[in-house]
Amino acid sequence: MPDLLEVKAIDAFYGDFQALFGVSLSVGASQIIAVIGANGAGKSTLLKTIAGLVRPYRGEILFEGMPVTGTPAFDVVSHGIALVPEGRRLFPSLTVEENLLIGGQSHRPGPWTIARIYELFPMLAERRHLPAPALSGGQQQMAAIGRALMANPRVLLCDEISLGLAPIVVRDIYAHLPQIVAEGLSLIIVEQDIAQALRAASHVYCLQEGRVALNGPARELTREMISAAYFGV
Repeated sequence: MPDLLEVKAIDAFYGDFQALFGVSLSVGASQIIAVIGANGAGKSTLLKTIAGLVRPYRGEILFEGMPVTGTPAFDVVSHGIALVPEGRRLFPSLTVEENLLIGGQSHRPGPWTIARIYELFPMLAERRHLPAPALSGGQQQMAAIGRALMANPRVLLCDEISLGLAPIVVRDIYAHLPQIVAEGLSLIIVEQDIAQALRAASHVYCLQEGRVALNGPARELTREMISAAYFGV
């Protein structure tokens, strides 16, 4: 059986600046993959390229065995790949529930409904009529995850979901990930908290200056191996 998602030797640019160099990655069904690396390593660019927000210059992306390389973002969502962007990017003029409903505009069939999102994150149900900026940072992150889940994806891309959040809030969010995976989703998590990434993921990729410096099962990677790949020493 082929991998659910395969990224094959992609190069990506921002103007004249090359951000990714021959990056490859694969994701199996119901798997959590962590992508770690320093600031500027290319982690967010990798997710944006998979999500259709950055068009790769070279390489191929396969989803369920079918090529989706260069597919526009709205089509990528309809295929079954959804992005939780860095910084949440909720619509500030809309309520929590309106933000969630926007995530369901692709009308993909699947288990995730407003009721299921509120079951997963009960505090969002209590605050569903509030404008998004009235939520705490952790609640906004839950809303951003819920909005992406409303698209009923098969692969959920999570970009820096712990950024700027207190450790106790991060632990709470990560505690919900097994419930999400149990619905048949696979996750790619971009994370700067290495310890958190290693606990959550079965497989880890470390990017260094736009290249894969290390990849392997999380349980087999030592602190020394990760430090060498992370800092390029």
